[in-house]
Amino acid sequence: MSKPSGTTSHYPAQQTVEQVVHRTLSVLVDNEPGVLARVIGLFSGRGYNIDSLTVSETEHEKHLSRITIATTGTPMVIEQIKHQLERLVPVHRVVDLTESGKAMERELALVKVRGKDNSRVEALRLADAFRARVIDATTESFVFELTGKPEKIDQFVVLMQPLGLVEVSRTGICAISRGPEGM
Repeated sequence: MSKPSGTTSHYPAQQTVEQVVHRTLSVLVDNEPGVLARVIGLFSGRGYNIDSLTVSETEHEKHLSRITIATTGTPMVIEQIKHQLERLVPVHRVVDLTESGKAMERELALVKVRGKDNSRVEALRLADAFRARVIDATTESFVFELTGKPEKIDQFVVLMQPLGLVEVSRTGICAISRGPEGM
């Protein structure tokens, strides 16, 4: 007697669900044309998402730039990303700043709010509480400059929405590890 097709085992396959984690990677690369495109291509070509991206030359004499990438994925995917980045020719070093738990992350945001009377007063009060600076003011609007953790900026933006939020411009995460060691 043969087993009917389409039947399943009496022992269900064990399913493992890996938790999605947020990681901030710091990548030291040669400062030359096409390097950023190659790094971004690695992410897009494999279907990985970049939540935040900042790039700047950090060592002018050595022509090195630092790319800070915030991304999410399962621990296995994050490891794949790190290994694939390390294999790119212009990459000198890849450091997972989140893994050590000692990284400091900051972001800069410019937030424009339009309002009059009570909304204007409330926007200024909240800006003071968040240590946001007024960098432009007219009789109908403010532009606030705010630096802090991304979550702090998110909170500020949410609170500004009912007060007349017009637009937000954010730099993306800039991160560095604590302590005397460098990258």
